[in-house]
Parts: sequence; C-alpha cells; structure tokens
Amino acid sequence: MKENLRFERLETPLGPLYAVFSGEELAGVSMERPRGVKAGRVPDSFKKQMRAYFEGALRAFDQKIAILSGTEFEKSVWLTLRDIPYGETRTYGWLSERIGRHGAQRAVGQALARNPVPIVLPCHRVIESSGRLGGYSSGVEIKRRLLDMEYYHSVR
Repeated sequence: MKENLRFERLETPLGPLYAVFSGEELAGVSMERPRGVKAGRVPDSFKKQMRAYFEGALRAFDQKIAILSGTEFEKSVWLTLRDIPYGETRTYGWLSERIGRHGAQRAVGQALARNPVPIVLPCHRVIESSGRLGGYSSGVEIKRRLLDMEYYHSVR
C-alpha cells in the first residue's frame, strides 16, 4: 500500500506540515517527514483548503480521507471529531459518550494520539474536563496555537 502513497511538504504558520495522499484521498498529516513514502505533488484543492484554514476562512475541510490503519474504536473516535465545531472544544468524556463508550476517556486520548490526519480531523479541539489542554501528538504548544488561532478567527 505504501507504494501508492506520496507526500508533499506544505509551509504553514506552524512550520512545515507533510500531507500524505493515496490517490486523491488524504491519508496523513504530520509535522515530520514521512518515512518510506515518496515525495510527490498533492492536490491543489487540499493545499488551498489548508491555506484557507490557517487564514481563518475555512471552518471545515471537505477533503476525502483514506483511513489506512486503526481499530474500529479508533476510527469511530477520529471520525467523530468532525462533530466539534471550529473554534470550540469538547472534552475526552464528551467524545467517549458521543461514540457510545461511557468512561472510555483514557482510551479516547490514546486513539487521539494516533489520529493520522490531525487538523483535518481536529483532535486539537479535545481538552480535559478541568479545562486543561491535555496532550497532543505534535506537542501541547502546537495544540494551544491551533486553538488560539481558531478562537481569534471565530470572534472577528
């Protein structure tokens, strides 16, 4: 399957992001260069969506996604992230309830750490019930910057 994948480095306000595609479907977003994947061009439509997102003009991505790994539980967590509106947050508990797994906050957090397409599937919008940010696969400072950016773009 990896032979069908390609990536392109995108410059963003967070620094370089690497978008991985399988055909016309997004398969990954990472702050690290993907290993074992060839460099190539990704669809201009996705690059435009990423620019619009960082400019505050795009609230939700409509890019088709190819989820190439993960358990059924993880996939349900990742896809439910689309229910969290731009500029808002929800808790790990809210997400566990939403997928019908009461009390599975810790498992939800572990699934979020493996989200293959962060930002597009906005795991940065999930925080602890105390209001603390919790973890983020690219680091809590990146999570804070994404949340701040969305908040400030949503109040204009």
